[in-house]
Amino acid sequence: MNKTELVAVLAERTGLSKKGAEEVLTTALDIITETLVQGEKVQLVGFGSFEVRERAPRIGRNPRTKEEVTIPASRAVQFKSGKVLKSAVSKETGGDPCDLTNI
Repeated sequence: MNKTELVAVLAERTGLSKKGAEEVLTTALDIITETLVQGEKVQLVGFGSFEVRERAPRIGRNPRTKEEVTIPASRAVQFKSGKVLKSAVSKETGGDPCDLTNI
């Protein structure tokens, strides 16, 4: 599913126009991005959490030349899925895997 498809489903389920649904989705993603840039964690209970992790510099190896290369320190976003999402994806709930009403 891409953003356009997500906007269409969001509009259908909420009764918003596609333009309104796109504004809501874009605003939500902007807020999540801004929060992560500030170094804060975003936690959506049942769905999961997003967190920025610091990666230490390390030594890697160029697979073609086998030469050692220093990989600089960096920051990366990590997503950890919540219990409800895990259950829905693995179908352990025994119910409808698309039923996310418990979130």
